[in-house]
Amino acid sequence: MFASSEATEVVAALSSGWFLEHAWLIPIIPVIGFALIILFGKRMPMKGSEIGVLSMLGSLVLSAGAASQWITRVNGAAEEQFITPVVRVWNWWQVGGIKFTIGQSIDGLSIIVLVVVAFISTLVQIYSLEYLRGDRRYTHFFAALTLFSAGMLAMVVAEDMILFLLGWEIMGLCSFMLIGHWWEEGANSRAALKAFFTVRTGDIGLLVGISILYFASNEWTTKELGVSGFSIRGISAWAMAGQPNSTVILVAAVALFIAAIGKSGQFPLHTWLPDAMAGPTPVSSLLHSSTMVVAGVFLVSRLYPVFFTGFHILGSGSNFITIIGGITIVIAAALAFVQNDIKKVLAYSTVSQLGYMMMGLGAGAWMPSVFHIFTHAFFKACLFLCAGSISHSASHHSFDMKKDMGGLRKFMPITFTTWIISTLALCGVFPFSGFFSKDEIIDNVGHNGYNTFMIIGLIGAFMTAAYMTRATYLTFFGAPRGAAAGEHHDAHDSHAVAHDTHASAHDEHDAHASSGPHESGLLITVPLMILATLALGSGLLNAAPFGEGWERITKWVEPRHSEFVPELHHAPFMWSKAGMSLAIVFAGLAISWFICVALYTRKDKRLVGLTQRNAVLRSGYRLLDNKYYLDALYENVIVKAISGPIAAGAYWFNQHILDGILHAVAGTSRTVAGWVYRNIDQRVVDGAVNNSGKATRGAGGVLQPVQSGKVSQYGALLFSAAAVAALVLVIINT
Repeated sequence: MFASSEATEVVAALSSGWFLEHAWLIPIIPVIGFALIILFGKRMPMKGSEIGVLSMLGSLVLSAGAASQWITRVNGAAEEQFITPVVRVWNWWQVGGIKFTIGQSIDGLSIIVLVVVAFISTLVQIYSLEYLRGDRRYTHFFAALTLFSAGMLAMVVAEDMILFLLGWEIMGLCSFMLIGHWWEEGANSRAALKAFFTVRTGDIGLLVGISILYFASNEWTTKELGVSGFSIRGISAWAMAGQPNSTVILVAAVALFIAAIGKSGQFPLHTWLPDAMAGPTPVSSLLHSSTMVVAGVFLVSRLYPVFFTGFHILGSGSNFITIIGGITIVIAAALAFVQNDIKKVLAYSTVSQLGYMMMGLGAGAWMPSVFHIFTHAFFKACLFLCAGSISHSASHHSFDMKKDMGGLRKFMPITFTTWIISTLALCGVFPFSGFFSKDEIIDNVGHNGYNTFMIIGLIGAFMTAAYMTRATYLTFFGAPRGAAAGEHHDAHDSHAVAHDTHASAHDEHDAHASSGPHESGLLITVPLMILATLALGSGLLNAAPFGEGWERITKWVEPRHSEFVPELHHAPFMWSKAGMSLAIVFAGLAISWFICVALYTRKDKRLVGLTQRNAVLRSGYRLLDNKYYLDALYENVIVKAISGPIAAGAYWFNQHILDGILHAVAGTSRTVAGWVYRNIDQRVVDGAVNNSGKATRGAGGVLQPVQSGKVSQYGALLFSAAAVAALVLVIINT
């Protein structure tokens, strides 16, 4: 499985193929596309957007080719044979005894994520052609979006933690640029900064974890495997070989998981993710479905042997990963109930679904969690793009469900249908894709002995169905309100400004929108239909209820029969368990629907204002509305506790040290200047000038009598002068 990294290598017991051996080109193409957009984009006919679309199409073609060859490779292997990854490694640079390599490692996990990222990125780029038309920074948007996808792709193909870190940080930088795309508005700038600093907080854990793993594993991996301690393959093998000190690998696993918490919006660092909705909707779709927020889950999946050993997964009833994942599922789902912004409902839904993935990984349900990455990407991307379609064509750039939506199913049949399909997939309704992945997570969590977390998963399923029913009712049912009813408010009100401020650039679209809500154009609806189709059918690629013959993703993706990967167990599918899960989901759908009809349509007095009349409910609502006061804690306590003393110390240093130095220098300069003024300027310079004046004046006074004006006197002086001169000559010549 392992070979020397001294030169380019291909590690493959089976035939691979050109696409697999050259998978490193997949992130290179969008990197080149980014450079071309920056250099020449504004001079292109479509302002550089065509380069972005073509570069992502190129990556998609290469990803599809690699996937096809990988499937052929797996299908051609014996049932018990371990499928080695396709690896190519180059020396990057060397400092002393530390060798830094760069290269690719392609296996089933890499393939499934590459295909998802390239596919979703391509659709989002096409969608953005219409959605961002006329934007003030159209070219720069496509440049940042293309580099954003390149960062994720680089991280996925990375054989080495150095390249992994590079792709990880590229995404962090691009997310800052994309969330703050309309940075002129304060809310957008604050959201971008909040995302950047929150994620940076977690990223410290990644740096610490990589450092610990390198110094702990390098000697063993170099001696036994001939690879660097930065090699992901080497680290995984070291973790499973019984070599690590339990404390060392535990600390490394905790540090790495802190990075995953920040990147994937897990509690308590999830607060940046809903605020990231300030960016353009295509950014929200890409960020929440298949790129940045999935990066943390991918980190845990890729280095799973480290977490498996460090946290003793399958050896206890709970661990750090399952606890954080379980908490995230519930607290995020609860927050979705009090949101009026449709994108923020979806944002908290993403946080909750990421909690499912993390909980599954923490409980040994590796394959269901990875499969949920796959299915979640399609239905969540579709839901966000549906929200963008509504904003673009029906709600006059507003995302407020209560204020500017309602009854839109009649005006937007395609958007409505794709939304419903994706919502049912998200809720886990059979036979939509979410059922085959999320239900498998819940089932396997219980099968592996984590019964408490299985219950949490079922509670989360009920809550998901309930809050998505509320969002669906407010958006597509009931009476049209605000912009959906043809009313127009200022496109620059506080709500619109906080979100899609590109409204001011869409004069032509605004004029067209004056006729009222309508369906979006093909550049928007075609991606919706493609994603909805996959949200409906992608679950069949791993349909456990229909037998092992349908579990294709498990066969293609899950490592098997190797001492270097954990031995994973799968819960046998039982319709009785699935039926219980479906009953809970349908209960959530039905209860939420009846409450929505009574509250929003019939205006039942028993429900309207209930949270204000009841003290307990009022307190609960305030807790949720203020997001558990975590932002207040971070900004007013933690940040101030750090920034306050730093600011006070800086002020003291400025007043007592810097100002003291300046005052001392100024005092010394003043003293020296006074001495120079008194002794040099006044006495020497001015004295010399004054004395020369006095001498001239004295000489003038002495000669004044001579200037009498009498000719006889002048003649006498002349004669006297001639006599004196003659006398001098006689004396000299004697």
